[in-house]
Amino acid sequence: MNLNEREMSSLFQAVFPKLEDDRQIALLVDLPDDKEEDNSPWALRRKIAYEWFLLLQEIKSELQIDHVDLIVYRNVKSNNADLPCEMYIWNKETPSTFPNEELPQSTSIEDVFGKYQIFLVLSEYSATAPMKIAAKKYHFRAATMSGFSSDMLPALRIDYELVNKRLLQLKELLDAAHTLCLTFSVDDKSFSMKFDLRSTTAHVSGGRFPTAGMVGNLPSGETYIVPNETPQSQSEGVLPVQFDDEVVLYEIKHNKVVNVISSGRFSEIEREHLQKEPAYGNIAELGFGILRDFGISPIGEVLLDEKLGFHIAFGRSDHFGGLVGPQHFSSPQQVVHIDYVYIPETQPRVSVDKMELVFAEKSQTIMNHNEYSLWEKP
Repeated sequence: MNLNEREMSSLFQAVFPKLEDDRQIALLVDLPDDKEEDNSPWALRRKIAYEWFLLLQEIKSELQIDHVDLIVYRNVKSNNADLPCEMYIWNKETPSTFPNEELPQSTSIEDVFGKYQIFLVLSEYSATAPMKIAAKKYHFRAATMSGFSSDMLPALRIDYELVNKRLLQLKELLDAAHTLCLTFSVDDKSFSMKFDLRSTTAHVSGGRFPTAGMVGNLPSGETYIVPNETPQSQSEGVLPVQFDDEVVLYEIKHNKVVNVISSGRFSEIEREHLQKEPAYGNIAELGFGILRDFGISPIGEVLLDEKLGFHIAFGRSDHFGGLVGPQHFSSPQQVVHIDYVYIPETQPRVSVDKMELVFAEKSQTIMNHNEYSLWEKP
């Protein structure tokens, strides 16, 4: 069941506290090119977006908003690739595939970003990176919701005041630390990684966007940091990631994957991918999701699952303040920022046995066996 008027009003006012210049809201939706490219979750997400569009129109006076639009665009085939130059205002029924005839009213992406102050982006392919970059220039606010489904609605109803408090505590620790040390176990073997946190600061994604220029995921619930990406980075070790039943072992030096030292079908796929796209091997993000402590379960969509526990992302980082952007990839279609989540449901053979932050004069363990040791569960 979708949100009702009361729930939508409460959620919207919590996520986007009213600013003086707020006048117009846009819901952005990407469309498949044809029926063969479509899938059931994508179609359901477009239905949710259309229902939210109608719902926001009903409560816009309560939100002190003048206008709400639903805007569609041709999908970009890859997570966090740049968005297309043209978009289309949609006022019909639930959008289906990209219309090749009788296109609705078109508008440039620059006009879209300049016109609306608040965006909800319910897309198949993540638009977080391009929206973050654009928000710095156009000063809008946006919640990006790639992969959103009705299964995520419970995560919109938790105590985000407590969530934010814990995320801020994590940020304070990460900002003060110079190294993150991890010990992984894979079956009966142990692997170690250390990440260089020097000259970087953490960011909180707590489901609230109170100031212009802020963009983040919804549902939210993570603190994240880009490790040192310079050639002098001291990030190194062996990083395990499980694909189906196989665990791929990446050798990391200077914050980049330099080799795949495991064997198997997925190891070979990853090895070939890294040879073709070295930028994919950049360690772009260390994420500390906490929603598993609030009783939220994974559903197989990264948008939610990454907020449940620790995760590591490969690829693009410039939207988080890092150094690797689209120009480092071979083509716009190859641009990627992909998260690997370390919780038992997603990587049952891999455990984060110990997570330790190292400071100038001390160290502190913040996770044991996939469980945070900083606080009690709510």
